[in-house]
Formats: sequence, C-alpha cells, structure tokens
Amino acid sequence: MKALNVTRRSLLLGAGGAAVSPAVAMTYKQRMKESVVVVGAGVFGAWTAHHLQLAGHRVTLIDAWGPAHSRASSGGESRLTRAAYGRDAIYTRMAIDSLPQWQALSAVAGLPIFVPCGILFFFPTEEPYVRDSVAAHRQFDLPTDILSQAEMVRRFPMIDFNGISVGLYEPGFGALMARRSVLTLVERFVRAGGTYAKGCVQAPGGGGARLEEIRLSSGESIRADRFVFAAGPWLPKLFPDVIGPRIEPTRQEVFFFAPPAGDLHFLPGAMPGWADFNGGDIFYGFPDLESRGVKFAHDQHGAVVDPDTQDRRPTAAALAEIVAYRDRRFPALKGAPLTEARVCQYENSSNGDFLIDVHPAWGNVLLVGGGSGHGFKHGPEVGRYAAARLFGSAKAEPRFSLASKAEAHHREVH
Repeated sequence: MKALNVTRRSLLLGAGGAAVSPAVAMTYKQRMKESVVVVGAGVFGAWTAHHLQLAGHRVTLIDAWGPAHSRASSGGESRLTRAAYGRDAIYTRMAIDSLPQWQALSAVAGLPIFVPCGILFFFPTEEPYVRDSVAAHRQFDLPTDILSQAEMVRRFPMIDFNGISVGLYEPGFGALMARRSVLTLVERFVRAGGTYAKGCVQAPGGGGARLEEIRLSSGESIRADRFVFAAGPWLPKLFPDVIGPRIEPTRQEVFFFAPPAGDLHFLPGAMPGWADFNGGDIFYGFPDLESRGVKFAHDQHGAVVDPDTQDRRPTAAALAEIVAYRDRRFPALKGAPLTEARVCQYENSSNGDFLIDVHPAWGNVLLVGGGSGHGFKHGPEVGRYAAARLFGSAKAEPRFSLASKAEAHHREVH
C-alpha cells in the first residue's frame, strides 16, 4: 500500500492538535504502540483514525472509493450541527464536545468547514421535546434563546411562522461543510504520518478470538493488531450475520433553490440552519452556503435501498413535496429555480442510536456505524470514544451496544 502523495511541510498538524516538527514526528512514529486498520473513510472512520493517531498508534485508513465519496453517507455539501435533542441529552453532550474540534479543524482548513449561522428549531406547540431540550441546555449552560412567534417573525422574516408557537435558537451552532471536512481531516491525518489507501475490503471471516487480517478485492491481505469497521451503509454487507437488518440504508433526497437576485435574507448570518418539527413530520434546511442555493430536505425515512445499486436520480414526487413545503414556509422562494438535487442515504440503526461496540466474536474488532441521519455532527466525539473503546479505556455505553439494536426498526432519536 502507498500513502497519498502529499508533500510534507515544516509543521505537521493534527486537526486542532499541537504543532509537530519533522524531528519530533520521527520520534513519535518510533514510539507508536499498535497497528490499527480503520475501514471506511467517512466522518466516523476519519475521526476515529485521527484520535487513534493522536494516541500514538500506527493507523491505516482504507476506503473503497475515497473519503466522503458521492455514495457515502458523509458525502454532499452540508450538515447541521446542533445540541437540541429532547430527552436524549447524551447527544447534546456529544454535540457540545464535538463543536470545538470542528472549529479547530475549520481554523486550519483552507476554506471554512464550520459556518456559525445559528440553528433554529420551531414547533406548533410547546411539546415535551422543547421542554426536555431546554432542560438539557440549562444543564450544560448553553446560551439558547426560547422565542415566541412574534420574536421569530421579527428576527427571521424569510420564514412564514403561521401555526408556530415556539422556537429554540442555538446561536453557537450552525452548518458543517461535509465533504470538505472529511477530505481535510484525512489529508491532515496523512500529513501527520498516517497511511491512507484505496481498497475494497471483503467481508472478514475465520474462527478464533481475534481477527488477524482483512482481504481486499485485489487479493492483497493486510494484517494488524486491531481493526475498526466504520463502513456506514456497507456494514450490513460486511457483517450480515452480526449486523444484518439492524442497520438499514434508506433513500433520502435533498434539493437546492436559487434565492432572488440580490436578496440578502437567505445568506448565513441572516438566515439560520433550521428544522420545522411540523407535528412530527420534520423538514429542515440551510441558508445559501457558498452560493450553492437554499437547501431543503424532508427528514422522513425513505425506502430501504442498497447503497451500491440505488438509483441516484431525484424523483418528481420528492421535488413536488419539497416545493409545496417551500412555498408555504418560505414564500419569497416561490418559483425559485432548482439549482441542484442530490440522492443520498441515511444508515439507520433500529432505534436511531449509534452502534459503537466490540464484535461479539473478535475482541480486537470494533464496529462503528448507525449514524441514522444525525451522526455527522458527532464525528469528533464518536472518533474519540471509538478509539478509547477499541483499547478498553472507555466505559461501554449501553445505548451504543450491539445488543440494543433490533431487527425491527422504530426510530426514537430525532
């Protein structure tokens, strides 16, 4: 395997880490502890590789198509980062702890990765999700604004708040540039001495208490002390008996529309990232990030798909649904031309919780996945926890266990 052809500079920086001179980097490599292979260079795999590297391990990161490629759950332009999770305060904490790591990566990237546009959630009624989110925000001392309809109308005039009674505005959060962030993280991982390789990993097999090697479709085998599989929607294919239907990829469509010429209302800073809870039928979107257009998506899980073969062409029905919603909530965009459409997927665990657990037969293998449409923002903390869990230095979180995942799906995390 060959690493990416990246020119080393006089300083090697891990994302958000301290500067390392070439001499120190050589000493660092000589003291590396164990060899680890991370399969999957999406947001979970890249951050896991980064944290393993910071811990002093010799890490190889492998992906079949490349970091945040067009079929990956980590591909595309943008993701929300937010801390409102209702009663699921575990994700509030993870979002808070992930945010400074995103900010640090953004600070060293050539173009912004974190866009602090703020996040607005709005609701027809003050439902338990609102009260539970506010309680969690107070617990973590987050500066969150609770807004009335009149306050939202005044602050965000581009949105029609008819039928809305309460909003939660998180000024410290915003948008993440998805593909760019993963590419940047992997590039810096390589610059700091990590190895990245493109290769298609075959479903592992064999007996014993440990996995000794993985095989690529090229016929090459790679041995390591430990392995992390963070292969997103391909996890069920790699481990059909262990994971199988406990993680399901579902088809999701997103659309971008051009704002009126010269209109400043849809720029970050004026317009926030947002989610309309809409009586449980959630829509969400983004301001006009880097002139790509105003983004809209429906959070409802689509049809179960195969990530290798699903048709990536958007449907007229999904577009019509988004246009009808857009015209109702964002009347200034009525008639706005479609500038872009994308078909991607969620990789949903049975209940929406992440899967971060040791393989039931191989003690040196960690399974990481189940982003479930909300995982991207948590990448830094998933990576930190996964790296520690692989070596037994983190307490097992029951919600992330394989045992908590069923074959029947019932979404519980929003």
